[in-house]
Amino acid sequence: MSLFLATLLPGLFLALLGGLLMWGGPRVCSTAKALPRSRRGAQLFFGLGALWFLWRLTKLGEADLIFFQTPTYVVLGFGVLALASFFYTPDFLAVRGLCVLMLLAAEPLLYAAYMEWTHPLRLLMVSAVYVGLTSALYLAAAPYRLRDFFEWLFLRPSRVRLAGWGLLLYGLATTAAAFTY
Repeated sequence: MSLFLATLLPGLFLALLGGLLMWGGPRVCSTAKALPRSRRGAQLFFGLGALWFLWRLTKLGEADLIFFQTPTYVVLGFGVLALASFFYTPDFLAVRGLCVLMLLAAEPLLYAAYMEWTHPLRLLMVSAVYVGLTSALYLAAAPYRLRDFFEWLFLRPSRVRLAGWGLLLYGLATTAAAFTY
């Protein structure tokens, strides 16, 4: 992935998220509050995260496979665990799926910015990715905190609009930075 694309995509995502929060309709509020325990959200986000992780496992090299000749058994084992999680740990699975997606998406983004010292504006994207990584690690361990955050955020409309403005401006700045490379 090029540095341009690795900066443009997170910038557009943050700007879109900020725009949705600024719009702040009742549908945005109800969707966000329902997301942590949403069954559809779990199927979408955790399903995509599990598929992406399983695909990454198929690309394991010989050095990673200590006990096996091929990654088949590792893929099958993690596939069974992913399916079992829908039945045995369905609570906050959507949050954990978002965390998995963030952790997996961070690698190509950070790899694109690696050793690009001549482009200091890349740090807008890198900073956002590291905030996302930190949040993903925290929320994977305590996913109920996202529910608590949404309760706090949507308690006052001014908080939602301020968060929306912040994300929109940061997203637009990151998007503009992508065009300076």
